[in-house]
Amino acid sequence: MSFNLYKPFFLCASEKYEDSLIVLAGIPMDFTVSFKPGSRFAPAKIREVSIELEEYSIYQDKSLYDKTFCDMGDLELPFGNIERSIETIYQFACKLFEDKKVPIFLGGEHLISFPLIKAAANSNDGEFYVLHFDAHADMREEYLGEKFSHATVMRRVGEVIGFKSIYHFGIRSGSKEEIEFAKKNSNLYFVNKWGKIDDVIKNLKSKKVYLSIDIDVFDPAFAPGTGTPEPGGILSSDFFDILLKLKDLDIIGADIVEVAPYYDISDRTALLAAKIVRELILMMK
Repeated sequence: MSFNLYKPFFLCASEKYEDSLIVLAGIPMDFTVSFKPGSRFAPAKIREVSIELEEYSIYQDKSLYDKTFCDMGDLELPFGNIERSIETIYQFACKLFEDKKVPIFLGGEHLISFPLIKAAANSNDGEFYVLHFDAHADMREEYLGEKFSHATVMRRVGEVIGFKSIYHFGIRSGSKEEIEFAKKNSNLYFVNKWGKIDDVIKNLKSKKVYLSIDIDVFDPAFAPGTGTPEPGGILSSDFFDILLKLKDLDIIGADIVEVAPYYDISDRTALLAAKIVRELILMMK
């Protein structure tokens, strides 16, 4: 596998893979986006705007200077070939987990989460769970005749890890059929049910957890730069409160997806994503 390594790296990142527990990697794929494409440009933009952030987090009283983490650049993918791209992403993620790294992946569309989560699940023994933050359930059986789509990603994930291992938060959009399926088979919490996350965290404290964060979980006022904006989302300030509640979980990996920078001339969507990445780095053990 080859990588497009370039500077700038993410704020305070190094190139020392061997010395780093936490690694960042861009997965610039947006082949199945159903409305506005462009999320393949997000990893570069998130890195670019990260220099505006302070390396110090007032939320956690920690600094990125106290962490050794590397930025691997972007994974090179066979443009337009969905199946080969999924396999390439899967093999890459397997190598990271085999090397005992804790990866943070920068998407890219949400379909990239399927091979990433599959690799995480296959590399770990015991119970494994996914916390899915999104405006959309992504639980369709197929979308426009395709099984592999950003609209079907959590359906594919559930087929691999079991639907009861998925917890969806922030959901406020979906077809009647997929919402009914998600209610019956997984753990679905609509956007007004954020309080339930406290109980979920309590139940998952000794379990392996992967986070998948779709930027459209936020209200478009805070994150307009995404391919499928959905009104009525969470405030960015409230999400950081929720994110920090997860710090006691055994988080083995995370992704942040669906940032589409060309639809946000202000860069506030990419900056929000970069700030989430900073907090994730500082949260991870």
